[in-house]
Amino acid sequence: MSELTAGTHAPPGAKPPMTLLLAAPRGFCAGVDRAIRIVELALEKFGKPIYVRHEIVHNRFVVERLEQMGAIFIEELDEAPEGARVIFSAHGVPKSVPAEAKRRQLFYVDATCPLVSKVHVEAERHHAAGRTIVLIGHEGHPEVIGTMGQLSPGAVILVETVADAESLAPDATGAPLAYITQTTLSVDDAAEIVSVLKRRFPAIAGPHKEDICYATTNRQEAIKAVAPRSGVVFVIGSANSSNSMRLVEVARRAGAGRAELIENAGAIDWDTLGTPKTIAVSAGASAPEVLIEEVINAFRGRFDLTVEEVIVTREDVEFKLPRALAGA
Repeated sequence: MSELTAGTHAPPGAKPPMTLLLAAPRGFCAGVDRAIRIVELALEKFGKPIYVRHEIVHNRFVVERLEQMGAIFIEELDEAPEGARVIFSAHGVPKSVPAEAKRRQLFYVDATCPLVSKVHVEAERHHAAGRTIVLIGHEGHPEVIGTMGQLSPGAVILVETVADAESLAPDATGAPLAYITQTTLSVDDAAEIVSVLKRRFPAIAGPHKEDICYATTNRQEAIKAVAPRSGVVFVIGSANSSNSMRLVEVARRAGAGRAELIENAGAIDWDTLGTPKTIAVSAGASAPEVLIEEVINAFRGRFDLTVEEVIVTREDVEFKLPRALAGA
C-alpha cells in the first residue's frame, strides 16, 4: 500500500487515521520576534502611524496584523512624510537608508536582526583589511541588498550558485578574498559553494562563526528529521520568505514524497492531498504559531489525527530591544 493511499479502507463515515509530525524548532526566531515587538512597542509608545520600510518580516499575516494596529508599510523613505517615525525591517538596510533618514530628520528605529548586523560588521572588517568580499546569497533579497550596501559599489561580489563560484575570476589587483553569507541560505547549498571557493582560493578568509543563523540551521535540521518519514511535508510561510523556501527544498532533498509551501490552512489543496498515512508540518522563521495551529486543526477536522512533535534541539535565544524603546 502506497503512502498516499494508506487509510482509504476506513469504515464508512470514519475519519482515516493520520500521523502529523510536527518539526521543532519551527516558526518565529528571536530576530523576528524582536522586530515585531519593536513595531508593537513603537505604536504603543509613540502612537500611530508608524512607518515601516519594507515588510518588517516576510509574512503576510504578521504584516496585515500590524497594519491593523496602525503600521504603514512603505518601500522607500520618500513615501514617509516629514517628521514621520520609521522602522527599518529585520532584513537590514544599506547605509544610504539611515543616512537619508538623518538628512530628512526622520526619527527611526533599526529592527535589523543582530545576526544580520554581525554579517555587516564582518563585511566592514574584511574591507578594512583590504580584502575583496564574496557574498553568498540571493540577488534581490533585502538582506543581500542591505549587506552589499554597507560598502561602496564593487566592494562586494555576489555569488549565488556553485557555477558562480567555479567561474569567479581572481581579483585583478591581487587583493586577498573573504566570504560572507546571507543568514537564511540552505546550509548544504552554502557548504557546497564554500567548498568550491576554498578549493579555488585556499587562502580565502571566512567568518569566525557561521553566518547562516542558528534558527535557519535548526529548522533545516528539524525538516531533515521528519521528511524521510512523511508522504507530504507542509512548510508554513510566505513565498518571499527565503528561509521558508529553503525548508521546502531541504525537505525534498531529505526524502519527502512531496513538499509544499503554504501561506495558511486555506492554501491546502485537499483534492490532490489524498489520504497520506504520515505528513509533516514546519514553519519558516517569520510564521506565527497561530498559523501552525490552524493547519493542525484543519487536519484534525478531516482525519483521526495523531500529533507527534519531533524535537531536534531547543532554542532560548533572546535579543535586546533598541534603546529608544527600552522600558516601553
